[in-house]
Amino acid sequence: MGPVDFESTLERDFLIRLETERGVLDVVSQPLTIEFIGSNGQIYPYTPDYLVTYRAYPAPYRAPVLIEVKPVSELCKYLSEWKVKFRAAMAYCKAHGYLFHLRHEPRIRDQRWKNAMFLQRYRQMQFVPEESEWIIGNLNQMGTATFDHLLARHFFGEADRSRGISHLWYLLATSRIECDWSQPLSNNSELWIPEYA
Repeated sequence: MGPVDFESTLERDFLIRLETERGVLDVVSQPLTIEFIGSNGQIYPYTPDYLVTYRAYPAPYRAPVLIEVKPVSELCKYLSEWKVKFRAAMAYCKAHGYLFHLRHEPRIRDQRWKNAMFLQRYRQMQFVPEESEWIIGNLNQMGTATFDHLLARHFFGEADRSRGISHLWYLLATSRIECDWSQPLSNNSELWIPEYA
């Protein structure tokens, strides 16, 4: 997934969280405009925030999702007025085989997001590719291993171990290895190779 535009910190956080969803194929900002009829009978345009599409293989098919990102405070204040455009979006999605989702703080800033935020600092690091392949190859043979086990197996001594911690977090941040994103990341986190790798 390349850089995607955002207009608020909540949209930014939505995109950061989305980076951990390995089945995501593409994200398009403000992908289309839907017309709807307001309560006064006039036609208005509505542009959802994102269209998310998913890989069809090896996972089961997932319909593309139109996403609207809004703070809870705004939803509470304006939902009755916005319902008509959200209904228009749902009708559009039904006609085109999409889904329509609203995303707000509790659905964005969860444990998966906390893990993604923690890993942000490791995404741009660089390591010897052969060393990454060695770690990935061993993990693939084991099936699963804890972070600590992988660290102890591949890195020795204090300086090497410190570099190893960054390397393992980098592999997780860049989707080379996988974990249970609903759990806090720790030395006991179980790691494995993603199915699509």
